[in-house]
Amino acid sequence: MARFRTRPALLASAAALAAGTLVPVQLVGAQSAAAADLQWVALGDSYTAGVIPAAGDVFEYPRDGCERTDRSYPQVIDRDLGSLIELTNVSCGAATIQDVTFRAQEPIGRHLPPISEDPDYPFPPVPPQSEAVQSGTDVITVGVGGNTLGFAGILLKCLELDQGSGGVGTPCKDDLAASIPGRLTKVNKEYGEMLAKLHEKAPHAKILAVGYPTVVPKDTSKCQYNNLQQFASITQGDLDWLRQDVLEPLNKTIEKSADAHSSTTFVNLYDSSTNHSVCDAGKWTEGVLDHDNRPALVHPNAKGHRNAADHVTSAILNAISPA
Repeated sequence: MARFRTRPALLASAAALAAGTLVPVQLVGAQSAAAADLQWVALGDSYTAGVIPAAGDVFEYPRDGCERTDRSYPQVIDRDLGSLIELTNVSCGAATIQDVTFRAQEPIGRHLPPISEDPDYPFPPVPPQSEAVQSGTDVITVGVGGNTLGFAGILLKCLELDQGSGGVGTPCKDDLAASIPGRLTKVNKEYGEMLAKLHEKAPHAKILAVGYPTVVPKDTSKCQYNNLQQFASITQGDLDWLRQDVLEPLNKTIEKSADAHSSTTFVNLYDSSTNHSVCDAGKWTEGVLDHDNRPALVHPNAKGHRNAADHVTSAILNAISPA
């Protein structure tokens, strides 16, 4: 059972708010009780940090290369919950599970040649994210696994292999499919080790394992071949493969690992974002380029982070509510 140092009245307010499926943001903002001492640490990769301009502005100067943006879901929740909780956000673009658990990371900022050059690159290493977790931490959110799977590399390889295909066939699947089971096994192993490490560092904390949103629609006929604001040159066949055999199994792997740890709850972002993929008119994830033709490399925009914030907020309030 987690130890919570927040005033009972404040926890009662949280319990009332958590009763609904999603938290009405205006009600959360209305909680004006005295400052709380509930400690929340946000860990994760670029889907947590924000990174792209469509997810807001980088707010930390001097930049450390992690590219945490002001409309990413941890920052949105921090504003919504106000004095109810104190946030420490150490999420970092391009982070792997190992970077969260054990390894110092060398952030890349927005340095992705030949797509983009970052004038401040290279950046000094940042500590393993787990170092931000203390014995008194009450809530930990963690959104990671895609870089351990190698999704960015898979995406870039698909863009390369599918060029000139005319949108026909599955060149990327043919080249990479055999490697996916081993990659998922690695994610499962390292994710379990990470959760064990976080529980060791904060034995009373509630851990929320945040999954990934819908990126590829079920109906890939929505996706236009060579549309850079969608998936550019990736064929419909390879998009179906990416959804069915790569991205959905990644979420299932994270959920399975979370279910195996009693202190951890999986936060499902996939179902709520089903009709807001890269190829939908009301997209919550940008394509290779965003609507202003800036590099986005398939990352959530501010609307996607707003959706994530709603679901993670609900999970946090459920976690801190009295039993």
